[in-house]
Amino acid sequence: MPVRILLYDDNEALRASMEALIGEEPDFELLAAMPDAETIEEDIRELKPDVVLMDIDMPKVNGVQAVRTIRNINEQLPVIMLTVFDDNENIFKAICAGASGYILKRYATEEIPTAIRNVLTGGAPMTGTVARKVLQMVPQAKTNEGEKNDLSKRETEILQFLVNGFSYKMIASKLEISIDTVRFHIKKIYDKLHVHSATEAVSKALKDKLISFLLF
Repeated sequence: MPVRILLYDDNEALRASMEALIGEEPDFELLAAMPDAETIEEDIRELKPDVVLMDIDMPKVNGVQAVRTIRNINEQLPVIMLTVFDDNENIFKAICAGASGYILKRYATEEIPTAIRNVLTGGAPMTGTVARKVLQMVPQAKTNEGEKNDLSKRETEILQFLVNGFSYKMIASKLEISIDTVRFHIKKIYDKLHVHSATEAVSKALKDKLISFLLF
């Protein structure tokens, strides 16, 4: 079955561009392209998308508010934010609201198809400049050594890959292990860090200095 995608963006030209881009991917299906997120709750319940692409700056209901609404309905539904500017405040608010990824619109043609596939396998896709911004926003807190030492060497290694936006499939390939084994380790990581998603794990790993940020 194709990946069912729901798009929210108030820019008509961008909606048309994204519709064409998604239409070129045989394994993607665009359910709807909406100019605002005023009907987000009904849309999610009725259309049941696999992934949501969400503009962060829209009239009536902005992207951050929409993500909060989605999280009240479905904690696991991947939501990739789309934005023109990589400003710290919006990035921070979107991540805190529960966004799964963050892509700059000027790179959408290059990054969106991969980002959609990535987020469906547990990744947290971000445009490189956004990822650097996330790192800059992290307080220079002292390392929580007890929590850091609670992660095994393999768990720390996998957490590093998550921080760098790798999907489960990519991690499995890099470490030459099965995807089921990756899932097992990630479940242990979530349990130890007391989180429930890749985005939360990445945020906590950086905030508590459990891991460094590297561009592979």
